[in-house]
Amino acid sequence: MTTPINEFDAVIVGAGPAGYAAAIRCAQLGLNTACVDKYSGPAHESELGGTNAHGGSLATLALLESAKFYQALIFEYHNHGIMAENIYIDPKRMMLRKNAIIDHYQKNLSNIFNVYNIRRFHATARLLSERQLQLSLINGGETEIIRAQHIILATGASGIPLPNVPLDNEHIISYPQALNIEQIPKHLCIIGAGVIGLELAAIWSRLGAKTTILEAQQQFLAKADQQIAREAYRIYTEQGIDLCLGARVIAVKKIDKKVQVEFRDQEGIHALITDKVIVASGRKPNTENLATPETNLLLDESGFVHVDGNCRTNLPGVYAIGDLTAPGPMFAHKGIAEGVFVAEQIAGNQPAGINYNLIPSIIYSDPEIAWAGQTEQELIAMGEPFKTGIFPFSSNLRSQTEQHNKGFVKIIAHAEHDTILGVHIIGSQASELISEALVAMEFSASSEDLGKTIHVHPSRSEALQEAALTVTNRSLHWFSLPD
Repeated sequence: MTTPINEFDAVIVGAGPAGYAAAIRCAQLGLNTACVDKYSGPAHESELGGTNAHGGSLATLALLESAKFYQALIFEYHNHGIMAENIYIDPKRMMLRKNAIIDHYQKNLSNIFNVYNIRRFHATARLLSERQLQLSLINGGETEIIRAQHIILATGASGIPLPNVPLDNEHIISYPQALNIEQIPKHLCIIGAGVIGLELAAIWSRLGAKTTILEAQQQFLAKADQQIAREAYRIYTEQGIDLCLGARVIAVKKIDKKVQVEFRDQEGIHALITDKVIVASGRKPNTENLATPETNLLLDESGFVHVDGNCRTNLPGVYAIGDLTAPGPMFAHKGIAEGVFVAEQIAGNQPAGINYNLIPSIIYSDPEIAWAGQTEQELIAMGEPFKTGIFPFSSNLRSQTEQHNKGFVKIIAHAEHDTILGVHIIGSQASELISEALVAMEFSASSEDLGKTIHVHPSRSEALQEAALTVTNRSLHWFSLPD
């Protein structure tokens, strides 16, 4: 029997990392698969990759690398005997490079979709029932009904608008727009000191913009280990970033070609005059018009789609993954893991569940911050006995040769059975180093296990081994006095 063209085994709504991972794995497992996504490129054509490509980590990393090259030319290369004169920035070429990287990423995804015969719909989708979706095609405006045995919702998240900060898309902009600035502002104000705000500050401050961050919370990086947060605050302020904590924005208004930002902190009300304002105050799940009221798709009190431990919604056969759901932090790798996990379930396999405690958090600032597992403050609140080991990158030989020796590795182990409970890193390439720690924790390794593992010498990864040794005061390249 021939399957009608509008019926599928699995339909994925959204083509960001969670969505495309689910679609690819479903197709690899032999399921007749379709993917619906509304994103349009410059020529109004369908493009894969979601926020991660256009206004997220990929674009951020591309620009941050350019900014780091520029800073190295100005402040570091002369130490290597490399002299450069008449250095200047061409932001347009910088953006062209970033866009070329995104284009390559999208073409690669498109080729993979073609190889696995994944049907693409350039449309918005609305859930009509457990088996039906109504599509509104982007080009042409027609509507179409498609059916599926399994539906995976992966529409991601978007920025939270601030009612007292109206965007004008020129001087007052959203964080995705901040990745397309073609003229470096003299003074930049970023509202929000979370992951996005700090990453944007790392880019534009290195390119010469005086950067002020206004953060409403009094505690900096509240979810991170506070020893890491204090070190980050110290390094960022040393770099010239003005971090204002407990600063609540009252009003933002344009004055000629400038922007005035009024905010209140413990000392009173202040007015800041700046060239651009970037709103990076958090993200919310994209659930608006995701389903008709009649479907009764259950949301939690924060607006996330409610799911169980297997990413299943309250509707049989309907799953939700990625930033659309509350378990775990809003990171692409979390969504990718969930996408593969759900695809395996749909295919009839029995995959191991996702350990949300071991989803790494990452901030692509400079230096980077990465962590996984529990923080010291969490363990204190739990009453769990623990011991710590810290190793600074200033004592790591490879870091010294690279002149990227700020920060440290912190390992937290159980005080009695020595199992590693958390690993926290601030330093260059923290995003790469955290993966070794994740493997160790996934298999319940002890600090003794990690300390005994032979690492390349000299290498940056030795900092993990040395931090593990420091748990029992046995580091070879740094000393810590016993309590």
